[in-house]
Amino acid sequence: MHTFVEITDFHAPELDIYARLTETQLRSSHGIENSLFIAESPHVIERALDAGCVPESLLMLPKMLDGREKGQEILARCGDVPVYVAEEGCLKQLTGFPLTRGVLCAMRRPPLPNAEDLLKSSTRIVILEDVMNPTNLGAIFRSAAAMGMDAILLTPASTDPLYRRCIRVSMGTVFQIPWAWIGEELTDWPGPGMQLLREYGFRTAAMALRDESVSIDHPALLAEEKLAVVLGTEGDGLADRTIADCDYTVKIPMAHGVDSLNVAAAGAVAFWQLGNARR
Repeated sequence: MHTFVEITDFHAPELDIYARLTETQLRSSHGIENSLFIAESPHVIERALDAGCVPESLLMLPKMLDGREKGQEILARCGDVPVYVAEEGCLKQLTGFPLTRGVLCAMRRPPLPNAEDLLKSSTRIVILEDVMNPTNLGAIFRSAAAMGMDAILLTPASTDPLYRRCIRVSMGTVFQIPWAWIGEELTDWPGPGMQLLREYGFRTAAMALRDESVSIDHPALLAEEKLAVVLGTEGDGLADRTIADCDYTVKIPMAHGVDSLNVAAAGAVAFWQLGNARR
């Protein structure tokens, strides 16, 4: 049986987790083993539930309790958790965090696999070096899932994929394509991280515009049994040392004098050409 709590005051403590805690506070509020994230919209919440994420509470508009809305399905799957119900006039003060499609869910973070386990079971992976923009990160996850990449590994300086905006932009694919951190300290990349990739038989393709770059449609890339596509941070791209350590330097041929693409757009092109969906 659900406990429904009507919220009429935006400053009610029940809304703290949704309206006032920062991403860092969400991660530390319940301890590392039970740290939290916020999922928005029925579609995203369902993907998180499918991945085994455990709900803590729900925040819903009254209309979502109508049997004609998806809210009833979410309620049925979330078990006996508190359900906070508030009118849109109250929740519109969630500036920067709109109540997307009528429902939010606070959930416990799932345990992550380690990089080694993902490398054992994959043939096409994505390496993200210091990608810090949540919008770009979410778009990369969505493209990687759609184009048949097996897994994503992130360097320690990258943004957390379970940041609220990243989850929203990814349309919940952060719960569908497995991911892990490749190391815990900044010094774990590129040196130790590259060595780990080699130990599991991966060849590496750095996406960068250099004189020695080969085209993304080079036959040797498609012929690789195990390939890691390495993408760099916004603006600066990959570090020189990373490029030097990779087996290939790869470019996307462009027209009209365009010299580069946004990292998320470049990733989508690379995953389409090199991912399992094209093999």
